[in-house]
Amino acid sequence: MIELGAAAKMQTRKLNVFYGANQALFDVELDIAEKRVTALIGPSGCGKSTFIRCLNRMNDTIEGCRVSGDITLDGRDIYDRAVDVVQLRARVGMVFQKPNPFPKSIYENVAYGPRIHGLAANGTELDEIVATSLRRAALFDEVADRMNTPGTGLSGGQQQRLCIARAIAISPEVILMDEPCSALDPIATAKVEELIDELKAHYTIVIVTHNMQQAARVSQHTAFFHLGEIVEFDETESIFTNPSETRTQDYITGRFG
Repeated sequence: MIELGAAAKMQTRKLNVFYGANQALFDVELDIAEKRVTALIGPSGCGKSTFIRCLNRMNDTIEGCRVSGDITLDGRDIYDRAVDVVQLRARVGMVFQKPNPFPKSIYENVAYGPRIHGLAANGTELDEIVATSLRRAALFDEVADRMNTPGTGLSGGQQQRLCIARAIAISPEVILMDEPCSALDPIATAKVEELIDELKAHYTIVIVTHNMQQAARVSQHTAFFHLGEIVEFDETESIFTNPSETRTQDYITGRFG
């Protein structure tokens, strides 16, 4: 286990995941540093998305999925029976591969979470949460004059930033991003990458990406997954300039994957 140089916000120990009889993750151990970006790289089907879905118990919704080992958030086991999964997912938000705004107005997309979680005492407070979340998602200036128009009417990159604003609105501590730019064009991707860099001042971020240049640009730590195992985990610069494992070197240089 490497020394992160920052406190661990989440930790996994001996994490194994099974889909029916098939094992998808094998004894995965990872420390996720607080207010840093941790990138997960590796070929398709290597367990990256399975891993990230464990961190807010999204795998609970998959029939036949079984998880063993320990996952902690601030030192507390997230699979403890006393843990409220709804509250866990409020603390550990998620942004998916394809932008998925609700079929509601831009305002209602962002207001929905704070409203159901009771985070605003009145309309003025709700307005403030919506505006702050959109500003943090670098979207407010683009949508300020059309808050009541459908979120689905935005461009793909704007929709993804709306989904990030929606995640931010319930004041999470961790934001999980599963290939958040794979459906976006290069300009929209650059905006989301800039946003990720700004968000790490406030949130712990875990990003799954197939784009190694993106991992190098946005993250401070990188884990290389292969066949359900973590082959190597280190500071991003070390992973990309001086990997200690041959398989990591082979993947980064394009020999497989």
